[in-house]
Amino acid sequence: MSLRLGDIAPDFTAETTEGKINFHEWLGTSWGILFSHPKDYTPVCTTELGTVARIKKDFDKRNVKVIAVSVDPLSDHHSWVKDINETQNCTVNYPLIADPDRKVALAYDMIHPNASENATVRSVFIIGPDKKIKLILTYPASTGRNFDEILRVVDSLQLTANYSVATPANWKDGQDVIIVPAIKDEEIAAKFPKGYTKVKSYLRVTPQPNK
Repeated sequence: MSLRLGDIAPDFTAETTEGKINFHEWLGTSWGILFSHPKDYTPVCTTELGTVARIKKDFDKRNVKVIAVSVDPLSDHHSWVKDINETQNCTVNYPLIADPDRKVALAYDMIHPNASENATVRSVFIIGPDKKIKLILTYPASTGRNFDEILRVVDSLQLTANYSVATPANWKDGQDVIIVPAIKDEEIAAKFPKGYTKVKSYLRVTPQPNK
């Protein structure tokens, strides 16, 4: 059965390039991003893992742990990391899960037989501190991910988890947000002291409350 938003992220124990982990214990009270790559020693994956290494500080400051997975063995991961570091001008600074028995890939429905019988698609799971899945993205093997977009989504998820707001199309951290319909007009002054603009009865805009 496919995973859906709000489901508990499946727990697992696995070997990684940073040692054996239990996924839920490893996450602790942090947010998490689990992302799969189809295969080691492939060009698009090399650029993706290098990109994540270079921007890991941006995940760190958001209290987000990142971890990658493919169905390759640990020995291949360790060897490939050297190539990533060399070609992408980085130091891979997060764990890569070895999943040769496909246990993790199957638990997270990362293998789509119509795309490939063996390799994982480019899945992204954002997981909250409550271990629930907050976002699922799936890319084909031929298309590299936009990690700026993934950071943007994290900003939105963390903001909307703590305030009664939603973020509009193309929103970026620091821009105005939308007050959710459940908040009545008479409640807005207490909840949003920065004020608001009523565009329509159902569309009320306010400055980002935590800025």
